Amino acid sequence: MVEVEHVAGKDMGHAMLYALSTCPWCQKTKRLLNELGVKYDYIDVDFLDGADKEEVMKEVRKWNPASSFPTLVLNNSRCIVGFKEDEIRKALSK
Repeated sequence: MVEVEHVAGKDMGHAMLYALSTCPWCQKTKRLLNELGVKYDYIDVDFLDGADKEEVMKEVRKWNPASSFPTLVLNNSRCIVGFKEDEIRKALSK
């Protein structure tokens, strides 16, 4: 079972962030989510291996075929790839 990190905050719907611990854009995305004070979950994919990593990458590819990071999935219906501050702010302000 893959360990998902939970960050407490305002419930703005389900937000799942797939990230790499060493990626500056992923770190900026986490900082933005923290600044916005929203509740979200994240997985640092580079800390996974074997079947866990493959399972998570399959989920990432479903939303983002290029498998790039960060990949932010909102309410299991919308995906924002990369650090797009304005788009993230707008999507979470509803």
